[in-house]
This record gives sequence, structure tokens and C-alpha cells, in this order.
Amino acid sequence: MQDTADKIEKSVDAVSDTITESGVWEKIIQFLEFKIIDFSYVTEGDTHEIVLKVKYVLLVAIVLIATTFVLQTIKNMVTKKMPLDDKRKFTTVFSFARWLIYLIVILVVFDSIGINVTGIFAASAALLIGIGLALQTLFQDIISGIFILVDQTVHVGDIIEIEGKIGRIEEIKLRTTRAVTIDNKVLVIPNHLYLENMLFNWTQNGTVTRESVSIGVAYGSDVQLVKRLLIQAASTNESVLSEPEPIVLFMDFGASSLDFKLVFTINDSFKGQLPKSEIRFEIDRLFREHKVSIPFPQRDIHIIQKPQ
Repeated sequence: MQDTADKIEKSVDAVSDTITESGVWEKIIQFLEFKIIDFSYVTEGDTHEIVLKVKYVLLVAIVLIATTFVLQTIKNMVTKKMPLDDKRKFTTVFSFARWLIYLIVILVVFDSIGINVTGIFAASAALLIGIGLALQTLFQDIISGIFILVDQTVHVGDIIEIEGKIGRIEEIKLRTTRAVTIDNKVLVIPNHLYLENMLFNWTQNGTVTRESVSIGVAYGSDVQLVKRLLIQAASTNESVLSEPEPIVLFMDFGASSLDFKLVFTINDSFKGQLPKSEIRFEIDRLFREHKVSIPFPQRDIHIIQKPQ
């Protein structure tokens, strides 16, 4: 038995010696030892050398592959029992954290194999500052996207108004939010605008919203008749909800008209312009039918002539 073990050991040694002496192995060693980056710099009288070999690159690649596998396993374990909405939010935040982990792993590996990471940063300080300034807005968008996902200010399907533009949220990404306007145009919103501007979320309390139409009638008109006609115009519209009932507010005695506001409730504020237009058409028809006039601004000019 001992003789067999000795023979196997000698065979292994012989194969090892053959591989070591062969030209193929030498070429592999030369390839792994090839220097991709090799330069030195001097700081405060000390000379520092930075060397990056092929074997280091392969080592980093293997570590990154292993890190990716570990992160994917952790992600699957954490999101296994999460609801679909929470899973999407976690995936978005996790994708940003993953790149930070990759950067940390690369720096740790470089430091472990003897590459002076501090030296790399010192040698490329000016470049890193320029990159940081160029990517400032990008990082603002990413941080804002994380805030949006965490505090749930905006959800997919919400109707928002920002900088005078109205749209329905279709997708929330880490850097941008995609919305569709009333005209079916795609609105791409950088996430940092949510932190810098006032945001109106029309549907955070639900899809039901209160809308209004303002109208002025001539002085001397029957205000009770005007009230009935306005309520009739809103109540007969299919888009207006019966509960709560439409109401009419007497707003003011204007310069040339009695000002009223018709307030009503609809179920889809994203298409609120359509029922408003239909109600205005109906108001005009009813006012013409009942001889209620809508005045236009006018002024009386009195010319006073001085006696000669």
C-alpha cells in the first residue's frame, strides 16, 4: 500500500515538473505577470510605484463574480416574501447599493494585493474632482429617487403637477421618473426636481377630485335661476359624481358681472378638462335658452368739456 502511495506521489511530482518545464506554462506565467499599468510618482520626496498586472485583473474579476452571486442570493432571500410593490422599490434601491459594494470590494482587493489605493487617489485627484462636479446632478437624482421610494411621496399611477406640467406616473426609476401627460406625451422628470420644487399630488388621497368652472352673469340676472341652471349643467354630465352633489358659490360682485363658481366632483382628474368643456357648452346652451346674459368687460366714458 505504501509502495502504491509512493508511486502516485512520484507520478504527481513528475507531471508537475513537466508542466513547470514546458513552454506553455511559462507563457501562462508570463501572461499573468504582464504589467498593464506601471508608473511611479514622487510625493514629499518619497517615490511610489503603481503596478497593475493581468493576474490582479483576473483576481478582481473572480471576486466581482463571487460578490454578484452573494448579492443575488441575499436579494432573493430578502424579497422572497415581499409584496410586488415593495419588491420593486427594494430592487431599485438595491441596484444603487450594489454599485457601492462593488466599488468597496475593488478597493479592498487592490489594497490586499499590494496596490497603493491612496496613491491612485492622490495621482488622479484632479480627475476625480472633475468627475465629481460633472456627476453632481446625477447623484442628486439618485439620492432623490431613493427618498421618493422610501417615503412614498409618489406612486405609480399618481397624477402629479410640477413646474406647471401635469402627468400620470408610469414608472419610477432611480434617476428619473416617467410620466404621461394629458396629450399622451412622455414626460421624463429628473428626480432632483421633487426636492427643489413644490409638487402637487392630485391623487394621493384618492382618484376622486373636486373641480370647478367659473362664470359671470350680467347685473340684474335672477341669481336663483343662475344657480339652478349651473347645478343642472353639472348634474346632467356623465363624468360628474352624484355624491357629493354639485354646489354653486356666489363669489363676488365683479366690476362688470356677478361672479359664480360651479364646484363638482369627478372620478378621473387626469381627464378633467373634458367634463369641464362639456359643462361649459351646456351652461352656454342653458343661459341662451333662459335669456341669461354673460357680460363682457365694458366701461362708461364721460367726456366733460370745459366751458369756453
